[in-house]
Amino acid sequence: MRETGDRIGIALFAAVAVFGGGNAVGVRFSNRELDPLWGAALRFGAAALLLLAIMAARRLAFPRGRALAGAVVFGLLNFGVTFALAYYALVYLHAGLAQTILSLVPLVTLLLTVAQHQERFRPALLAGTLLAAGGVAVISQAPLRASVPLLALLAVFGAVLCFAEAAVLVHRLPKVHPVTMNAVGMSAAALALFAGSFAAGDDWVAPRLAATWWAIAYMVVAGSVLTFVFYLMLVDRWGPSRSVYVFVVIPPVTILLSAWLDGEPLTWSLLLGAPLVLLGVYLGALRRPKGEPGPAAR
Repeated sequence: MRETGDRIGIALFAAVAVFGGGNAVGVRFSNRELDPLWGAALRFGAAALLLLAIMAARRLAFPRGRALAGAVVFGLLNFGVTFALAYYALVYLHAGLAQTILSLVPLVTLLLTVAQHQERFRPALLAGTLLAAGGVAVISQAPLRASVPLLALLAVFGAVLCFAEAAVLVHRLPKVHPVTMNAVGMSAAALALFAGSFAAGDDWVAPRLAATWWAIAYMVVAGSVLTFVFYLMLVDRWGPSRSVYVFVVIPPVTILLSAWLDGEPLTWSLLLGAPLVLLGVYLGALRRPKGEPGPAAR
């Protein structure tokens, strides 16, 4: 495993946290005007076209055989199923609450990597996840008091499982350039989302509100292309169980953006919970275990 204290890795980690923090807020704006699956299909369809254009400009090779199949499966899981569930949930849940539940991804990923014999169990990983999840629980205690539909909560937990398994899967697939992996994956997901939107009888209409256009533009460029290219680069450097600790840094970013842009109330719990989140991330993701060698990062 690559050294988790390298500057490039930390920069990737920070970029994914900041760019990813705006995604749930953007989905909330999109869902106010567009049907969920239709909005998701538009987002990933546009992101796929942009990534394919980048592939062509950089003359990146298109994957074949097992690498192509792996990229398609990764895309269907990481973008198709995950975001179909997330877009549905965000019709009913505030962005901060939904992103808070998604912070369970590191714990689920840890359990999956251990169960699938990719990594050894380390108490520090579990301790860091539990500490960070505790901080997120403190942050979100006010929204959790509100009643939310059971299906919406189950959808978020389903998205957690899909995100976690995708992080485990991509670490086992043949090496593919991050731009290529996301271009193929988002293309497959977009086709699946368009098909699901058609089957659900969504209204295929263009956005009319400026806020919706801005939200989609942000989610395509920063929330999809940059976030997920950087995320795959991070998984390649740090491994899945440490990289996904970014999910416990994203909720505070989301809550602040949601409070600013969407009127989600800020509470004292944010000031108490955020330090716990950051401490958990440090213990679980950034602090190198004593005695563990740190191979040079690529």
